Order: sequence, then C-alpha cells, then structure tokens
Amino acid sequence: MARNYSFAILISAVAVLLLPALTSAALVEQQPLVLQYHNGQLLKGHITVNLVWYGSFTPIQRSIIVDFINSLSSPTATLPSAASWWKTTENYKGGSSALVVGKQYLHSVYTLGKTLKNKDLMALASKFNAQSNQLSAITVVLTAKDVAVEGFCSRCGTHGSTRPVNGKPRTAYIWVGNSETQCPGQCAWPFHQPIYGPQTPPLVAPNGDVGIDGMIINLATLLAGTVTNPFNNGYFQGPATAPLEAVTACTGVFGSGSYPGYPGQVLVDKASGASFNAYGLNGRRYLLPAMWDPQTSKCRTLV
Repeated sequence: MARNYSFAILISAVAVLLLPALTSAALVEQQPLVLQYHNGQLLKGHITVNLVWYGSFTPIQRSIIVDFINSLSSPTATLPSAASWWKTTENYKGGSSALVVGKQYLHSVYTLGKTLKNKDLMALASKFNAQSNQLSAITVVLTAKDVAVEGFCSRCGTHGSTRPVNGKPRTAYIWVGNSETQCPGQCAWPFHQPIYGPQTPPLVAPNGDVGIDGMIINLATLLAGTVTNPFNNGYFQGPATAPLEAVTACTGVFGSGSYPGYPGQVLVDKASGASFNAYGLNGRRYLLPAMWDPQTSKCRTLV
C-alpha cells in the first residue's frame, strides 16, 4: 500500500492542534513524539536509487536532483550538509543507509499521456523493478510540471512497494511531482505562499527553481520514509493506512523556532537571498525538513 505525503493537509492539522495553546493548556508539558517500530524490514546498507524522468526536465533540473541524492551519502560537503541530515536515519534500527544513483530512464515523449493514474506510476516504477533482484533498491518516478497525476495537490508524492513477481522480491518505489504550475502553495512551500494559514512571504529557492526545490523537500521526505518504513511495518505512528513517518511527523519544520506558517530560522545567502540549511555536492544548497530522531524522540533540524 502506498503512503501519501501532503504538506498542506498535515500543516492544517498541526495548526488546528496548536490553537488551544493560547489557553492554560500551554502550561502542560508537551509529550515526546514517538514513532513505534513494528518489527518489519528496513532498507539498510548500500541502496541503489533508480530514476524515471517522466516528461520534460532540463539537464540542470536533473542535475540538481541527482546531486541531492548523491549528497546524502557524501561526507565531503561543508556542514551543515545533506549527509549530516541523512545521518539521522542511522539512529533507526539496522545502521546506515547509503544511497547512490543507479540507472536513469528519460521518458520525455509522454507515451502514457499527460494525465497519469496510480497504475501508471506503478507501471513506470516496474520498468526497473522487473529487471532487478535487489531488495535494497528504490525506483523514483519524477513527473514534470505539465503532468497531472491522480491525487496530485492533495498529496505531493507517495511511496510504496511493488508486489513480488516470479520469485523476485518486492521493491520500494517513490513518486514525486513538480508542482510549479499546478499547486506550488501546497507542495512547494516555503518557496511559495501557502494556500492555507498565515500568508508569510515565501523564501527564495536555493537552486533558483521553485518547482525543483519543492521536489527536493518532498523527495527528501519520501526517501526517509522509504528506508525507515518501506513495507508498511517499519517506523511510524498512527494507522498504517495514513502513518506519520520519519519526516511527515515533523511537517513544516525546517529550522529552530518554527511554528505553523513559519519554517524556522535557516541560513540565507547574502548575495542571492536564497534560503537553505544544507550544503551538498558541486556547490549545491538545499532546504531540508526536520527528521524525527529515535535517540531523542524529537524532530531534529540542521540549524
């Protein structure tokens, strides 16, 4: 079963929960956030990330995302880094998850059309999964800004797993869409004003592309959810059909002092005014969401 990730819906829920904080209830100490481990398999060790680019992406757009994935397992970048953000996944059972980009499939001719159903996403993900005997592999389907996907905007992406076929193990997949022209207020916040809640000025995207920088946030969220809850029996809180996972449990938090509608204190480039909190390979900068840390039972930010 696929797990959906929608920023807008989750942040609305957080806002509703925080309204009573103006009363005497604010004096009650907040309980630790706990994601229960359900004794299932996690994705650990060396993990190949195969990419399916559906629709039109420029070479620069593709390089931003490829550099991000490779940055997660590269300790050479300046701190705070994408690798130091990813290192929190080591605190989940089983040790580290080292990601490396594998094969890439450029699907620029829209052979399935520009309106995709969930079954189409599964078909695209299966292109690699059918050729792979690797359990520790993730296929990521990335859809361009002019591709409508079933449920898009009520969800910004999803992750799940394919069924075992002909003795081959089930494998994990992710879908993330470019929301630039469809719903940036829902899926590219804080680089665009939100649809709901406080209308604070948007941040400047660190790579100069609101759609792609929004995809980075959602991809980061889903990669963390995939390695810590790949088959719906890993780490999560709440019902298995709509779980809070490693990052969705910390939705809307990017820096210290955050609150609904305000992402928190982050780093700002003096020259461009771009906001970020992580350095990556090839001079890249990214804004990455907080991740739940099992060691502290708190949402951990980089800054």
